[in-house]
Amino acid sequence: MNVGHDETALDDPVGTSLTGHHAHLARRVGGASTYLPDVATFATVRADAGPAAWTDLAALLGSGELADMFSCPATPPDHWEPVFSLDGFQMVLPDGVEGGLAEDTADADVVELGANDVPEMLALVARTSPGPFWPRTRELGTYLGVRRGGELVAMAGERLRPPGWTEISAVCTAPEARGQGHAARLVRALITGIEARGERPFLHVAEANTAAVALYKRLGFVIRKPVTFRGFRTP
Repeated sequence: MNVGHDETALDDPVGTSLTGHHAHLARRVGGASTYLPDVATFATVRADAGPAAWTDLAALLGSGELADMFSCPATPPDHWEPVFSLDGFQMVLPDGVEGGLAEDTADADVVELGANDVPEMLALVARTSPGPFWPRTRELGTYLGVRRGGELVAMAGERLRPPGWTEISAVCTAPEARGQGHAARLVRALITGIEARGERPFLHVAEANTAAVALYKRLGFVIRKPVTFRGFRTP
């Protein structure tokens, strides 16, 4: 598979985002880094991190706090309590694939969401559980939505930003609005915007979410590698 962009940045998408496009949203102590509170919970250390890096991360997060390691393969010391582990896939849209752009993505129903929309965005996330989303998550990139009768019924946006890549995330639709193609339309619109910047789209999805995996494959995404999302409690 040739995606035409350097894939090495995708091996540590949190770390390469925090030292690049999202540096202004980062907190750091020594060899550990994480996002600002209310932006994202993701934290990272180098894959070959030694004890000092984990000490740095514990100092950064505080005692008894969640270390959301996302797909970081590094293993913390034994006294760090495991909180969750979830198998998933990292998927990319290869160069030359148009993301299933069979429809006009300039649909009037697709609107850009801003700061005033955050309460509705949080309410939709609470109903649909697409993954972590906080009051300042929208600062990570562009977020688009679909409204029906003035109500926000579907949403998708940009999250991690490794060099040359943008992650599509928070794809969700209210139960009463499903089956109408909103998720596909929003993802297509995001693909158009990402490619206009000369970047390539990628995303992460839980392995058990077979409907989402199937949708992304129909839109042209391919699995780059399996990943495991893990979280730990700091000592």
